[in-house]
Amino acid sequence: MPVLGIGTDIIECERIAGMIEKHGELFINRVYTVKEACYCQSRKQGTQHFAGRWAAKEAILKALGTGWRRGITWRDMEILKRHEGGPYVQLHGRALEVSREMGIEEIQITISHCKAYATAFAIAQGRGEPLPPLRD
Repeated sequence: MPVLGIGTDIIECERIAGMIEKHGELFINRVYTVKEACYCQSRKQGTQHFAGRWAAKEAILKALGTGWRRGITWRDMEILKRHEGGPYVQLHGRALEVSREMGIEEIQITISHCKAYATAFAIAQGRGEPLPPLRD
């Protein structure tokens, strides 16, 4: 399938830890689905996993080419874990509608994290039209 868009993001894990400390469940419930929150909270280095999913969602928005426009919310993008171990993307709500309008059939995601940073890279694939090149 052709690549229709790519996106990447990096976030300081300490920034996410600060948001969780300051806003607690309000922050978690606004950004993460129940499945995501349960997974991250079950991990020894939970903050790194929360940060990785934050970066993944930002990377997905870039791959879609929408940013926060068009009514997409944090929880419209869900990062789940395959039985084999790797992450995968499940879209819901407006993110799913937008991806279908664009002809996107799948979004590949990879996430890496360490104590200080989390990063993610997303590739949107499908039979739609690639994003137009930027022009001055």
